[in-house]
Formats: sequence, structure tokens, C-alpha cells
Amino acid sequence: MIDFEVQRCTRHCAVTGRELKPGEVFYSVLIPDQQGWRRMDYSAEAWHGPPDDCIAWWRTQLPTGSPKKRWAPSEVMIRWFEELADRADQADVRYVLALLMVRRRILRLEGSRRANDGTEILTLFCPLNDTTYEIPAVIPSEDRLQQIEEQIAALMEGDEIESLAGDGANSTPFRSEEGPKPERN
Repeated sequence: MIDFEVQRCTRHCAVTGRELKPGEVFYSVLIPDQQGWRRMDYSAEAWHGPPDDCIAWWRTQLPTGSPKKRWAPSEVMIRWFEELADRADQADVRYVLALLMVRRRILRLEGSRRANDGTEILTLFCPLNDTTYEIPAVIPSEDRLQQIEEQIAALMEGDEIESLAGDGANSTPFRSEEGPKPERN
């Protein structure tokens, strides 16, 4: 897999120079240049289609000024991830949490393989604790995914961080909710 470094939104229109406002719809393009790729942002009124030399373009919206959610520390997420290893009923939660941790670059996807029963097994590496994990890909149903998102959102917003970080108790910060079991193929 090839990773590309793309700069963040400039928050200014490339044509007019006007600052883009929170909630405003705008367009972004990627154009090749000497250093790799250059991102340019265009207000909706200045957009007349992508430039000829662009390799990608997309329509997006500048985030509103709502306060950012406080993320749980990486160590807390890793600890919860490890505690979930012993909970077969929470395999789908562990899988979704692993994907989030890959996205946040806490874990790195090293590869995947098929187990004898056909289940996909992900190999993940954590540079923070120099540990390799193998987890099954357990894709939750839509209803269950909503429950998992709520559990993870509680962790991301820091609602349970103090109880996890404080006494070292060996318990997961969330209640075990019985819901529809994920479908297995």
C-alpha cells in the first residue's frame, strides 16, 4: 500500500483568497508538483470544475466551530483493546476498536490471512508497546455497529478515562450489552 501525504485544508479559496467559513461547502483538488502533491481549495462560487492537471478532486464542507471531542489516551485504548481479547462476546467491539486504532496510527496493519475456517485474521503491530496482535475480522450488523459506536464514543469523549487510568482495576469501562450477534459468512 502506498501512503500519500496530503496537506490539510488551507481554509482559503485558491482563486479569490477569501477565507472559507465554518460549515461552508467547498471543493479541493490534488495537483502534482515538484514535492509530490499540492492541495488547492476552492469556494463553491469560484469552482468551475477541476483543473486539467488535477489527479483528484472532491466536494467537502468545512467543519463547524463545535468544540473537538477529547480523545482517550493511546494507552487507555490499548489497555481496553487487550482486555477485550478475553471476551469472545465482544470480538466485534475489539475489531472495530482495532480499525479505529489503525486509523489513529496507534496500531499498524502488518497483513492478513485466512484461518482454516475461512475467517480473516488481521495482524496488527503496536509500536508503543512493541507487541503484535492477531485478531479475527468480526464485522458487526448495522444495529450492533450503532451500539459499538456508542461504546467507543464514550471512550473517545473521556467519560470513563478517569476510572480506567486511576486504580488499575482490570475491568472494561463499558457494560456488556446483549444485542444481535454479528453475522458470520
